[in-house]
Amino acid sequence: MSRGQALLDSLGDRLSGLRGRLTPDAEMDKITWFRAGGLAAALFQPADEEDLAAFLKAVPEDVPVMVVGIGSNLLVRDGGIEGFVVRLSARGFGAVEAISETRLRAGTAVPDKRVAAAALEAGIGGFHFYHGIPGAIGGALRMNAGANGVETRERVVEVRALDRKGDVHVLSNADMGYAYRHSSAPTDLIFTSAVFEGYGEDKETIRAAMDEVQHHRETVQPIREKTGGSTFKNPEGTSAWKEIDRAGCRGLMIGGAQMSPMHCNFMINTGSASGYDLEYLGETVRARVLENSGIRLHWEIRRIGEFRPGREVQEFLGQLL
Repeated sequence: MSRGQALLDSLGDRLSGLRGRLTPDAEMDKITWFRAGGLAAALFQPADEEDLAAFLKAVPEDVPVMVVGIGSNLLVRDGGIEGFVVRLSARGFGAVEAISETRLRAGTAVPDKRVAAAALEAGIGGFHFYHGIPGAIGGALRMNAGANGVETRERVVEVRALDRKGDVHVLSNADMGYAYRHSSAPTDLIFTSAVFEGYGEDKETIRAAMDEVQHHRETVQPIREKTGGSTFKNPEGTSAWKEIDRAGCRGLMIGGAQMSPMHCNFMINTGSASGYDLEYLGETVRARVLENSGIRLHWEIRRIGEFRPGREVQEFLGQLL
């Protein structure tokens, strides 16, 4: 019996009333933009917030539950993921609407780019930066996603979330504990929607800002490759790509993984990379940058799951983590 089916069988009738989709032994390489990684024991896609709450109440707290978004900023290790992966779908968490002249409400499965489009339609400025971020709002809230000089924390009013017991919480901007590419909100919270605030602005001005963002992406980023976006956070006082370039890592390859020759802070799967290849390449780059400049790069890409036995990325972990 597979790991996933054994997990579902162990819970018996606990999950029988759910309306969402349960998939044992889910192929995470079909979800992530890197197109790499092992199986999740089980994947649950809730129908809506009520269904998600019922799921969380039904699953014992000793069974791991992890939430993922659209997979754009995610590296799954080849050994796969224990317990449940929750993925919010557009059906129950994909609505976005203007609720005042300057505010939007968006579900956390809404792509960032769609929020930018909704803001344009409503004549609300300040969201053009989302037009260039390849992710969904849940991830943007969790990592304080930003681009073009604007960060998510500058727009968040409040966030609605469920805890591990299925109880609802509403967090203020201050409750989110934002810092650069980070939120200190409890890690067991699953964000379901958020209210954002911008400002009134002429649609043509907004459109021009979005066009500038798109032009920048198309000219300097490998957006047509299998990539997870920016691999490392920018260190204070410099840019990650500059330090990677100075360390001689532009275009560096390990297996099927490569630091993009176009933008060397973008890691790409050239077609055959495993999760191991990708993470090993990232740790190699970190080690070379540390040796070259003394700067310790920190991952921006979220890495989850287990290493396949005998394939641990350990050569550089001791000195860097």
